[in-house]
Amino acid sequence: MKGERGVQEKPCLGERRGVMAVVMLALVATTSSAWGRDEGTSGQPIPLPTLSLTLRDALSAAVDNNPDILLHRERVQEAKGRVQTQLGALLPNLSADVRQSRRTQFLGTIGLSPVRTDPFSIFDARISATQNLFSLSLIQRWRASRESLHMTEQEAEAKKFDTMASVALAYMEGLKAMALIKAHESNQQIMKELLGTIRQRQRGGLATGLDIARLEAQLAAERQQSSSAGYELDHAKLSLINLLALPTTSAVVLTDQWLTDVPELPLSQKAVEDALGQRPEVQAQYTRVRASELMYASMTGERVPSLVAQGDYGLVGNRWTNTLDTYSMALILQIPIFDGAQREGRIAQARSQWQQEALRMKSVLNQVTMEVHDALASMTAAKEQVGIAQAGLQMAMRELDLARERYAVITSASHFELTNGLSAIARARENLVNALFQLNAARVNLARSTGSLQALN
Repeated sequence: MKGERGVQEKPCLGERRGVMAVVMLALVATTSSAWGRDEGTSGQPIPLPTLSLTLRDALSAAVDNNPDILLHRERVQEAKGRVQTQLGALLPNLSADVRQSRRTQFLGTIGLSPVRTDPFSIFDARISATQNLFSLSLIQRWRASRESLHMTEQEAEAKKFDTMASVALAYMEGLKAMALIKAHESNQQIMKELLGTIRQRQRGGLATGLDIARLEAQLAAERQQSSSAGYELDHAKLSLINLLALPTTSAVVLTDQWLTDVPELPLSQKAVEDALGQRPEVQAQYTRVRASELMYASMTGERVPSLVAQGDYGLVGNRWTNTLDTYSMALILQIPIFDGAQREGRIAQARSQWQQEALRMKSVLNQVTMEVHDALASMTAAKEQVGIAQAGLQMAMRELDLARERYAVITSASHFELTNGLSAIARARENLVNALFQLNAARVNLARSTGSLQALN
C-alpha cells in the first residue's frame, strides 16, 4: 500500500499550488507575533494579509499545521523509541567500572579474632558484558513493539484523514454560507425593484400601503437571513482558521466553487472493498490484533527457559600500578518454575486483550461497511435533490415572471401573486443551496469512508 500511495502522490500543478499555500500559511503563523508587536502610532496592530484558500490548499495546510496531526506524528516517534528499547534488550550490554577504595575489615566476621585490620587500599578496573543468547519472551516483545509502531503510524494516518474531512466540511459550510448570502442579496434586489413598481402604482391609486408593508416585511426578513448567513460564513472561516492553526485574526477568502455534478458512483461492493483495503483504521486494527497476539506469545514465552551469557575482565591490586588481571565467565540457563502464579495471571490478561482486539476488529469492519453504504445512499439522494431543486428554481422564476407581467398589465391583479412568487423563489434558491451543500458534503463523506481523501478537490 505504501508503494502505491507513493506512486499516486506525484507532484502536479495543483499540489504545487498547495505547497505554496502551506509555505504562506507557515509564514503567516511564524510572523504573527511580530505583527502583533509592530503597532503603529495609533496603537493598532498591523492587519494580517488576506489568505486565499482553495480546498486543496486547505487540506495540504491542515496536514502540515494541525496540532492534532503533529501530536500523532510525535507518538510515532515515541513508538520508534519503544522499538529501540525492546531491541536493546536483545543486544549485548557492556559496562565499565573503575574503583579506588580504602577500607578496613572486621576479622570476627570470618571466625578470627574480633579485631579490626589496619586500613588497606584496593584498586579495581573492570569491564562487564551480558548477552541474552535465547529468550523467546524478549524476541516476541520486540516483534510486538514493531507491530505497535506500525499501528501508531496507521492511527496517525487515520487522524490525518479525520482532520482533512473536518477541514473539507468546514470549507463546504463556508461555501454554503456564501451561496446563501448571494441568494438573499438576489432576493432583496428583486424585492426592491418590485417595491418601486408598487409605489408607482400607489401614486396612481392602484396599490395600497398594505401592499407596500407586506413587501417591506419580506425584504426585512431577507436582510435578517442574510445577516445570519454572514455569521455562518464567519463561523466557518473561524473553524478553518482553528483547524489550520492560523492566528485568529487571519483574513481568509474561499476561492473554490461547488461541484454541481459528480462522477458516476461506484458499486457498493467495490466501494466497500476499496474502503477495507485503504482505510487506515482497518489497517490499524489488523495491526493491533497482531500486536496483541505477539504480546500473548511473549507472555507464554516466559514459560520457556532462557540462556544468558555473562563475563567480566579487570585489573585488581592495591594500587593502579600494582595490579593483576582477573576474569570470570558464566553461561546461565534460567528455568522458570513458580512465581506465585504471577506469570499465569499475565498470560490470562494478554489472552483477554488479544480476544478483545479481535472482537473490535469485527466492530471496525462493520462500522466501515456501514459508513460506505451510508455515504453512497447520501450521494444518491443528494444528486436527486439537486435535480429537483434546480427544476424547482426554474419553475419559481417562471411563476414570478408571470406574476410580474400580470401585475404590470392587469390593473386589478392581486399583490398576493407577487408575494407568493417572491416566497416561492426564495424557498427555491434556499433549497438549491442546501441541496448543493448536501451533494458536496456527501462527496467529502464518501471520500473519507473509502479512504480516498487524497484525491478530493
